[in-house]
Amino acid sequence: QVQLVESGGGLVQTGGSLRLSCAASESISSINNVGWYRQAPGKQREMVAAITRGGTTTYRDSVKGRFTISRDNAENTVLLQMNSLKPEDTGVYYCNTFPLPNSWGQGTQVTVSS
Repeated sequence: QVQLVESGGGLVQTGGSLRLSCAASESISSINNVGWYRQAPGKQREMVAAITRGGTTTYRDSVKGRFTISRDNAENTVLLQMNSLKPEDTGVYYCNTFPLPNSWGQGTQVTVSS
């Protein structure tokens, strides 16, 4: 089972940007679909964005136009560029296979202050 490790979170102000990185333990090109998920305090985990092996992307409505998911097969990473961040984007962000996730890693904390 491939291991995915998240990084890049932090504390930003409303309107700021962050770039999250998901590093794979093996070739990322061997994974069909990779998704970024997030879990806000007291809420269920939700899918934020996903990308297929061929590069087709999908986003939840609340992040469309602000977030961009991409995959770098050479670096074995999946990136999530987050712009125009809002307080409601606060949460722990995870990467995992999509739509059926494997075991969850520790995630990376994103906090957007108002």
